Amino acid sequence: MSDEAPKKKKKRPFWRKRVRRSTAAGEHKPVLLAEVLAALDPKPGHTVVDCTLGFAGHSLELLARVAPDGLLVATDLDPANIEPARAKLEAAGGLFALHHTNFAGLAGVLAAEGAAQVDGLLADLGMSSMQVDDRTRGFSFMRDGPLDMRMDPTRGRTAAQLLASLPEDELAACFRDLGDEPRADAIAAAIVQQRKAAPVERTKELRELIDRAAPVQVLRGPGAPPERKQLLGPSTRVFQALRILVNRELASLTHLLRVLPTVLKPGGTAVIISFHSGEDRLVKVAFRDGLRAGVYAAVSGDAIRPSFEERKENPRSRSAKLRWARRASGADQPL
Repeated sequence: MSDEAPKKKKKRPFWRKRVRRSTAAGEHKPVLLAEVLAALDPKPGHTVVDCTLGFAGHSLELLARVAPDGLLVATDLDPANIEPARAKLEAAGGLFALHHTNFAGLAGVLAAEGAAQVDGLLADLGMSSMQVDDRTRGFSFMRDGPLDMRMDPTRGRTAAQLLASLPEDELAACFRDLGDEPRADAIAAAIVQQRKAAPVERTKELRELIDRAAPVQVLRGPGAPPERKQLLGPSTRVFQALRILVNRELASLTHLLRVLPTVLKPGGTAVIISFHSGEDRLVKVAFRDGLRAGVYAAVSGDAIRPSFEERKENPRSRSAKLRWARRASGADQPL
């Protein structure tokens, strides 16, 4: 038996501790669920819309509250989400209708269901954990896979095709305007230089290119650990910008905000959850302008953020911002 005392295991410095950034495999948690239900206040007999069905996390709770004679109408751009969600909703019971389409076409969907106006509407603009974790979809730089990024893989150009064809100035504008990336010009120039030799077609290739063109900056200064890195690096911003561009997300949101007052019943409420500063600005301005014009009777003040407990339990919720608007109840209010 050795007389040596066992060596104590060194503690990892707090800035090197691993932070869980993903939900468990196969698990999806609806963001700000309690806050969504509080704002929409769905009741039996109501007609409600979930513009972003996903894996039915929000839809299941909405359906439970409008049942037995209310109606849930849900849309999703990703065809892979429709049937799994349908199975969950059928098991729960209640009246619902699912549509594989972009929520920008909501007016047509409601007309097909004979519901010109609704009591409540939700649009959760974030991706589901399943989409992020599926390497074949190309949404995450943490998993090597083809640079696709289409929410609907049956149509449109992929991220790889855009990287191979867009001029350098358009790529830089995408990274700067849609991703708030300060080194957009350098990254765009590196992509254009690389594609002269070979196209950038995989997530790993793009991440490595970004790392070379715009190395993650280290925080310096009083109180900053010497090796602590910024939490939102260039790869995160560039991948986010590309996804928004591929799926025309800001254009779709702009259209939804334009038609929103026409699809809400007087007194009806819309809730929109965004994860990107550009999306949040569009929602904030549209709701504020609608309030001033008398279209909305009330809107949320500051954006509602997830609690500390939710951010800890579901790290992907950390950048979520919720805003709501309630349609003016007077029949003569302007549209």
